[in-house]
Amino acid sequence: MKAMAVRRGEVSVEMLRERVLCHDVRDAGGVIVGHKGERVSEAKAAALLALPWEEIHVLAAEPGDLHEEDAGRRLASAVVGEGVEVKGYTGGQWTLAATRRGLLRIRRAQLTDVNALDGISVFTLFDGQPVDAGETVAKAKVTPLLIGEKTIVAVEDVARAANGLVTVPGFRPETIGAVARERLEPRQRTRFESALRQKSDWFGASLLPIRYAGDSAMAVADELRALRADGGRLLIVAGASALDPLDAVFGGLALVGARMERHGAPAHPGSLLWLADWEGLPVLGMPTCGMFSQATTFDLVLPRLLTGEPVGNRELAGLGHGGLLSRDMAYRFPPYRAGAVRGELE
Repeated sequence: MKAMAVRRGEVSVEMLRERVLCHDVRDAGGVIVGHKGERVSEAKAAALLALPWEEIHVLAAEPGDLHEEDAGRRLASAVVGEGVEVKGYTGGQWTLAATRRGLLRIRRAQLTDVNALDGISVFTLFDGQPVDAGETVAKAKVTPLLIGEKTIVAVEDVARAANGLVTVPGFRPETIGAVARERLEPRQRTRFESALRQKSDWFGASLLPIRYAGDSAMAVADELRALRADGGRLLIVAGASALDPLDAVFGGLALVGARMERHGAPAHPGSLLWLADWEGLPVLGMPTCGMFSQATTFDLVLPRLLTGEPVGNRELAGLGHGGLLSRDMAYRFPPYRAGAVRGELE
């Protein structure tokens, strides 16, 4: 592209036609007649010549140049992947929105590669954030008014190889089974069941009737087997004394042949969360602080399991980055209730 400063005494309709305005052009009353970034038509060129200006700055496109709007449309279309759509264009930016409820995933390395190209800007929410259908998850724009097509082609190549840079894998409608300890008082049982049901409903999962186990490893094992036999594809265990290796819950896991993936998570609240694998079936240990209404590590791990992501020791170890789950970190939790702080229940 070529930047040009045209002065009134030197300009003609032909000189302005097909140029791109670098700034707004106003009439004597201050009303914008020519907008920044606008491609000047022959009629607009004639209108501009009738205005009281001394100098206008324009860009002349050269072979291989694209206008920002055309280039931005291609940029936005390239970076969206599964579960994301290009929603609209305003203020020079293309909005990308989730087409379904799911877990936002960003190809972070490729996003950096793309943004390192001169004139490209793609900005997103944080990777791993649960989002709802229709929620804006990213925006894309081309910074200059004209950009070389080869830059857009480079973006398209990177995005195509990554199957999109911004994706939202949907939550699977899994059947969840849960077992808690019998020692829970009736009021605690009601709160626990209500909280778990609200969370399951938000994810679109089915919650089997919650079972309560006695204080023996065999009792816990029997309830786990029953939940699996009833179709549970993700099992949750609550109420264990997580710091006691001889707690009946851990004995029950041993009896059914489950293997502990990790005991404890580098995040708070919910550092006593644990995860086991029972012949391919995840068994998630809910920390006591997450049994009722508080958002904890449980609310970070559950969405990942419900998208079918493999979660093991290394994935749980990764919770340490951003693991101080203060109220400022609420954006990391699912928006269980419309209009409420993310992660909050009734």
